[in-house]
Amino acid sequence: MIKYLISILSFFIFVSTSVVASAADKVTLQLQWFTQAQFAGYYVALDNGYYSDEGLDVTIKPGGVDISPPQVMAAGGADVMLNWMPSALSARENGVPLVNIAQPFKSSGLQLTCRKDTGIKTPQDFRGKTIAVWFFGNEYPFLSWMSKLGIPTNGGSDGVTVLKQGWTVDPLIQKQADCISTMTYNEYFLVLDEGLTPDDLVNFKYEDEGVASLEDGMYVLEKNLNDAAFKDKMVRFVRASMKGWKWAEKNPDKAAQIVMDNEMTGGTDLRHQKRMMGEVAKLTAGSNGTLSPADFDRTVNSLLAGDSDPVITKKPDGAWTHAITDVALN
Repeated sequence: MIKYLISILSFFIFVSTSVVASAADKVTLQLQWFTQAQFAGYYVALDNGYYSDEGLDVTIKPGGVDISPPQVMAAGGADVMLNWMPSALSARENGVPLVNIAQPFKSSGLQLTCRKDTGIKTPQDFRGKTIAVWFFGNEYPFLSWMSKLGIPTNGGSDGVTVLKQGWTVDPLIQKQADCISTMTYNEYFLVLDEGLTPDDLVNFKYEDEGVASLEDGMYVLEKNLNDAAFKDKMVRFVRASMKGWKWAEKNPDKAAQIVMDNEMTGGTDLRHQKRMMGEVAKLTAGSNGTLSPADFDRTVNSLLAGDSDPVITKKPDGAWTHAITDVALN
């Protein structure tokens, strides 16, 4: 009889454990680049158990050179993605109805880094120069800026020659370009690591030039927001992610180590990730994850600026919502 009762009890314990284990809701997050401190908040939330505390089983998919998050979303490869707003809004206008549900990054880290010996002192000095620019959606802020300045991007003495930039700083080091695209938290340090000093360089931060666009927002497909269960998952995902970001801001070195623990390519080191996390924390500071409508309007107005080849042709409707953050962060 005792053995029978123990057997029954063991069965119920097994069933209960199985139910609990299978109860976690799966969420797949698509990053826009390789694993690095740019995405520290999500890895912190994963490793510190913030996602599991919310009943979520989160898979983080790193990005890469040929990975376009909007395309991944359109193909059903992720539930939520990270993207710069110009890329997301362009994708929306071109048939991929993305919606911003949260905005952890308050400020932009994008800049042009130029060699001082080129004689460049102001943006108007870009004329006649070669500028290296990232593509895969990252070119939109630059093209919008040049359009606003009235500087053609098809070369010539009055325009700029656009060099499609790879994922290194070689064009600046080897003097193939007068300026290259850098992030304050990443490539700028790589330039310094190559032997140039801050005194050798001139930086033009998009934020300072008044042409900054929102970066690294969380986006989902519009149709999924009609599903109450999906919205509930996103509420929990955003809440846990922002908890991860705020922890990372307060513990930058520990957050960098968590990133390194999840980095599988061997393409970086802890020193660089610590530097990156210190700068990224400046960009997420002041944001609780709620998108500022004023920041959205500023980004849209910048993308619509100029008379030729605007990134988007009209102000988008329904491109963001507070439906998730209003619940998650209150």
